[in-house]
Amino acid sequence: MPKAIRLYVRYVDAVNRAVGRSVMWLVLVMMLVLLYAVIARSVFGVSYIWIIETSQMLLAAYYILGGGYSLQLGTHVRMDLLYSRWSERTKARMDSLTSGLVIFYLIVLLLGGISSTVYAIEYNQKSYSSWAPLLWPIKVVMCIGIVLMLLQMIAIFFVDLAKALGLPIDGEPLEEEKLQGQELK
Repeated sequence: MPKAIRLYVRYVDAVNRAVGRSVMWLVLVMMLVLLYAVIARSVFGVSYIWIIETSQMLLAAYYILGGGYSLQLGTHVRMDLLYSRWSERTKARMDSLTSGLVIFYLIVLLLGGISSTVYAIEYNQKSYSSWAPLLWPIKVVMCIGIVLMLLQMIAIFFVDLAKALGLPIDGEPLEEEKLQGQELK
């Protein structure tokens, strides 16, 4: 694969790894917010209206910003009816096809997210709750997360395409091709 594609894959992997490992701490922050709510209510008899929405926004930021890292690690859900029986090259061909479909979906999702974010900023959109926080910050975070997933899916597409063509991204032949080469000797 061309050097530009290899650099792209490395850079996107590094960014998503750094973001994914950083946002893992949001679960702890969310737990602390909820713990604070429990202590405030049971010990001091005070109930705060911002606790639930804050924890929901933290959870949304957690899973949307961690999406690219999840894709990178391959921890997303994969339905395996035939997949495990296929050769590495056939898997790569099918993964290339499905990666293209996911890229299309993420582009449509991003366009909708941008439209919704612009609306939230222009009209100062607030949540329909008694706390009524502004919604544009979480919508911006969601757009950033979608962009990270889109960039990661493009990187995955390049890797799968390289495998389908018999050239992994680093230029090394596939494992099964090494084995075939040894059998011919």
